[in-house]
Amino acid sequence: MSTYQLDTAHSSAQFKVRHMMIANVKGEFDKVSGTVNIDPVNPAASSVVASIDVATISTRDEQRDGHLKSPDFLDVEKFPVITFKSKKVTPTGDDSFDVIGDLTIHGVTKEVNLQVEELTGEAKDPWGNMRRGATAKTRIDRKDFGMTFNVALEAGGFLVGEHVDLTIDVEMIAQAQTAAG
Repeated sequence: MSTYQLDTAHSSAQFKVRHMMIANVKGEFDKVSGTVNIDPVNPAASSVVASIDVATISTRDEQRDGHLKSPDFLDVEKFPVITFKSKKVTPTGDDSFDVIGDLTIHGVTKEVNLQVEELTGEAKDPWGNMRRGATAKTRIDRKDFGMTFNVALEAGGFLVGEHVDLTIDVEMIAQAQTAAG
């Protein structure tokens, strides 16, 4: 089993949601942290625990970011962290996995399937650390997490789409292994 810490300087979580039913708005959270345990012999024994600092949200629009941090959506004052804790890891290919676990957003926990792809092999960085990278994707319904704010449009439909596509890009640093005994 190898243990990795997420490198917060090289990891982020992005999201995409439909705006006015005509275009996608994208944003990201800049501070993602966590631990990944990888068992190459028995991938089912692998695990992921991660958190996202909600206050680091950025959509390149200060007013929209403020609204997303408000009680209408993420309510950063009450729920400052988004968390994920894996329950099951299943290989789907040589470098891809389904990671099923509990995602908690806005104080609501739901089971989701993170589709992990492009888990890289280890590479040594210039400082002697071993690193790996991966990308994980899922789609959630924001209403399932208690974020029901919306505005009906005159032409029909709604201001904010229900489905949110999440993409998490991580770079991980191997932690020193300690001998038991």
